[in-house]
Amino acid sequence: MTVDAVVDAGSLLGSALRSANEQLGAAGRRVAKFIDENRQVVLASSAAALGARIGTSDATVLRTVQTLGFASLADLKSAILRSDSLSTPADDMRRTLVDLEKATGHALDGILQAHNEGLEVLRSAKCRTQMANAVRVLDGAERIAVFGLGPSGALASYASTLLARNGCRSRTISATGSMLADQLLDLTDGDVLLVLAYGRLYREVRAVFAEARALGLATVLMTEADDTPLAKLADVCVAIPRGRPGQVALHGATLVGLEGLVLSLAAARPDAALASLDNLNRLRRATEAQKK
Repeated sequence: MTVDAVVDAGSLLGSALRSANEQLGAAGRRVAKFIDENRQVVLASSAAALGARIGTSDATVLRTVQTLGFASLADLKSAILRSDSLSTPADDMRRTLVDLEKATGHALDGILQAHNEGLEVLRSAKCRTQMANAVRVLDGAERIAVFGLGPSGALASYASTLLARNGCRSRTISATGSMLADQLLDLTDGDVLLVLAYGRLYREVRAVFAEARALGLATVLMTEADDTPLAKLADVCVAIPRGRPGQVALHGATLVGLEGLVLSLAAARPDAALASLDNLNRLRRATEAQKK
């Protein structure tokens, strides 16, 4: 599908979903209705996950997607991303609160369950393979630049601090707008980018990947799904859900994934990690001595 076709599909997505009813059976209509009402969920889900959620097979999901005029689920996701129909944080919160009430009536139980589901993804063979691939790329870096905006910016800063403590040269990229150019200015040979990004291909993440491509730098993306247009930009993608699709973003599993990457790199470079931590302790003692 061409870019123009995807843009057209995005703008006409709602009408396509509604006009396809005559060509679809009962199961297909359920799939189309779910897609129309839960587009954020579709972005973060595989065909198998959507089928399980809707109560049908992944084959039915894929047939429905093709009947709607899309060659693949990835093309449908591209159309959703290019449309203006994604939910807002307030929409996500409404769905979260309704689901919590239906599930348990207690926010803590629901949040713990959502985090547990994220940890199960981290335990999966697929995610372990993605993490191992990410460690191999990051281990070859002379410096790791960690990119993130908003809440992900805080995680990027934390990851960069952990990397430095464990003997990896690192820095954080978290500026928006024109100030991002200043932070991209000193990217150079030997750098690898660890990008925390989700959902739309917003201008800052496009700029980061474009500069990495221009400089020939490797990129590792941590995001919620590995079959999106965003995921295709990276050399390695690590897919970790941020809570439940279509609900409030939860970063617990992402944090565990980042700490897993850092400790895996420390295990790959134990001498450098231990020397850096010893130096950190020396500097802390020197700082405490200045207070006396």
